[in-house]
Amino acid sequence: MCRGTPLHPQWLLGRPEHLKGWLHRCARGVVVDVGCANRWVERSLPAGCTYIGVDYWTTGRKMYSAKPDVFGDAARLPLPSASVDTVVLFEVMEHLRDPDAAASEIRRILRPDGTLLLTMPFLYPIHDAPYDYQRLTLHGLKRTLSNAGLAIEEVEESMSAAESAGLLLNLALSGLMAQAVAIRHPALVFAPLLAILMPLINMGAWLSGRLLPSWPAFTAGYRVRAVCE
Repeated sequence: MCRGTPLHPQWLLGRPEHLKGWLHRCARGVVVDVGCANRWVERSLPAGCTYIGVDYWTTGRKMYSAKPDVFGDAARLPLPSASVDTVVLFEVMEHLRDPDAAASEIRRILRPDGTLLLTMPFLYPIHDAPYDYQRLTLHGLKRTLSNAGLAIEEVEESMSAAESAGLLLNLALSGLMAQAVAIRHPALVFAPLLAILMPLINMGAWLSGRLLPSWPAFTAGYRVRAVCE
């Protein structure tokens, strides 16, 4: 209800709309959306693209009510080799049992001039348990993609260091309060204080992110464009 306001602990994350411009600029041709969920990417592509949504049966059906064109495993994509122009992998890498195999599969289905558009969390709590397996540094991601024959051409931190710190603090506070509710802990008396602190933290972090230089070593995640080597 309050997701789009500073009252929400993840307000600093924004909404998927901020990726639309990136998709319009970089996506083309046959676009495969791995981990498509509700297919919002399809509605954000430039004209002329052919969209194919792929999701994993276990998580897609149980957690996201996914509506893919085909269910499949990212490590064994049910698509022909060299048949795809763009692969979209948004907030999926952390949920892959074998990210190295998935990267190799993405390279296999991409045409020689194909593009991978990827976002992934770095500093973010465990989510969608038990299907949350790893966090990769940017260097670890470069290694994984390079081993598969993909080279990073564009990388950007998804949030500034100040915004990331504010996000993590709000998530920690809201998570602690959720635990207090679950076990009926006396700390529940501080719940009204959280309602005051959260918007202050959000607005302070947002403002700091615009006034202070960022620190690339501390970010909530990354946005990456990679191409076939």
